[in-house]
Amino acid sequence: MFSGIVAATGRIQNVSPLEDGVRLTVDVGSLGLSDVQLGDSIANNGVCLTVIARAGNCVDFDVSRETLNCTVGLAEPGEVNLEKALRLSDRLGGHLVTGHVDGIGVVQKFEPIGESHELVIRAPAALAGYIAKKGSVTIDGVSLTVNRVDGRDFSINLIPHTVQVTTLKRLAAGSSVNLEIDLIARYMERMLAWRDENPGTEGTPA
Repeated sequence: MFSGIVAATGRIQNVSPLEDGVRLTVDVGSLGLSDVQLGDSIANNGVCLTVIARAGNCVDFDVSRETLNCTVGLAEPGEVNLEKALRLSDRLGGHLVTGHVDGIGVVQKFEPIGESHELVIRAPAALAGYIAKKGSVTIDGVSLTVNRVDGRDFSINLIPHTVQVTTLKRLAAGSSVNLEIDLIARYMERMLAWRDENPGTEGTPA
């Protein structure tokens, strides 16, 4: 589990093909590895990956073909947002993030507005209903608050600090981004669908 508060940006240095996916070697930058063990989870651009090897300031991750098919930013060298998995004692500065990407959005606009930037993203039709004004959404691993929703498009206000310390500063119209919807919205839909399909089951579980 993660919070969507990016701790550092790293860089994918090498992508090696596997039988059913790839192995990434990531220079983790200033993330710090003193408390990282083999088997730990680190989010890369919002994707929860398992540490399989360490060497100096670099970490290796295996990424399955299934993950590559439903995410962006992991198939070639480039910059990535990094966050270690939460401890139970950590502050939850963003919102609860699973590191399981729900779909890919496309940037419609990324423009400065005064000190900040406006980011407008078009969500896939299957995810648009989960995105609400003043709700939370994760974009490339960054926890953000939705300012406006217009059909499948939603708008985010990025403060200068967020632009400075994440890879979002490199976005432009046409860029693809990883989206994770709010965890609560996902469970609410399942609860409502279950009640519609199974009338009379409301109430306290037995």
